[in-house]
Amino acid sequence: MVENEVTLCQTDRPKGPTSPRERRYEAILDAAETLFMDQGYDRTSLAEIVRRSGGSLATLYELFGNKQGLLHAIAVRWRDETMHGRVNQVEASDTSAVEILMGFVRREIGLWQSPRTVALLRMLVSEGLRDRDFALQTYRDLHLPFIAEVSALFSEWAATGKAAIDDPEAAAHLFLSTISGDMMLNRLFGVEDAMLDEAQIRWRLQPFFSHFRIG
Repeated sequence: MVENEVTLCQTDRPKGPTSPRERRYEAILDAAETLFMDQGYDRTSLAEIVRRSGGSLATLYELFGNKQGLLHAIAVRWRDETMHGRVNQVEASDTSAVEILMGFVRREIGLWQSPRTVALLRMLVSEGLRDRDFALQTYRDLHLPFIAEVSALFSEWAATGKAAIDDPEAAAHLFLSTISGDMMLNRLFGVEDAMLDEAQIRWRLQPFFSHFRIG
């Protein structure tokens, strides 16, 4: 069971659903996420989700298509919640480019320390191994938006002379793989004592900063 993680994240969400349909959508997602986290994706039935959320199976099928659609919708909601804190933060004008990226690193470390993140990623990986189309959709909808955000930042720095980045998209892939690769694998496999800290990641990023002249 993921201790209080779903409840805490739900209370932090922006005030959103206003129409009955939106409230029903969120209620089903909340119920599904809680049950998936508590007892596992495979062991949770759609009937249980409907009993917890109210409504009907017909409404669930109409809104999400099937159980896999529910998992995807939960993942997209998680993406939207975490993107706000990972990339789209206004930094002080005197903050260096290096420290802007290290702020991103700190948020990534915090994200990968979240039991909710780890549990969700394990479910997505498991389902992706069973269904390649689902895996590709998950990659497109969860990973590529972060690549696009970081790439846009690098493009801006290249255009304003803050960095010498000739291929912002490739640099974004390199940056994210450097800071997330080990954290993702270690957390997914439960090897918590091998998690890199900020100082270790900063050391790994020094060649990246030097090559692209990020100061």
